[in-house]
Amino acid sequence: MLDGVETIRTGLALVMAGLIFGIGLGITFGVNEDVFKDYVAEGVAAYPQVHDEKSESKIWRYAQRAHFHANGIAAFSIGLLLLAAGSSLSAGLKKIVAVLIGLGSLYPLAWFNMFLMAPRIGRDAAHEHILTEVLTYIGVGALVTGLLLLLLNVLFGLFSESR
Repeated sequence: MLDGVETIRTGLALVMAGLIFGIGLGITFGVNEDVFKDYVAEGVAAYPQVHDEKSESKIWRYAQRAHFHANGIAAFSIGLLLLAAGSSLSAGLKKIVAVLIGLGSLYPLAWFNMFLMAPRIGRDAAHEHILTEVLTYIGVGALVTGLLLLLLNVLFGLFSESR
């Protein structure tokens, strides 16, 4: 078992960091949700030219989405990493697949980035910001690539250590 974990250690660390981020957001919401809502309200009031009547609720929703996505992606990624550890992939490819799956934890940071930026620059600009797009493309692209490699191995025996 420890040999299998060794090959996925980096990916597991990334996933656990994402899980801690998601849980930490949830705890912070529970302790003082108003910190988030006040941050949004102050930004919307300071920059009314880039907002509409829906801005406050939608921007607050970005923080919630960061929390939901961080926990959800981490939950299924842990399962994928365990599947990778037990797969017939070579040790090197297991490490690569694990890192790719672990990088999926960047996607929730895109939502959190939008939450942080939108009060100042508006929702559309926050959605289209380069950092948001980089986090989205790397997070989703890496996760899908890692999942695809793992599925090709598990379902069709491709990339097996014995091949």
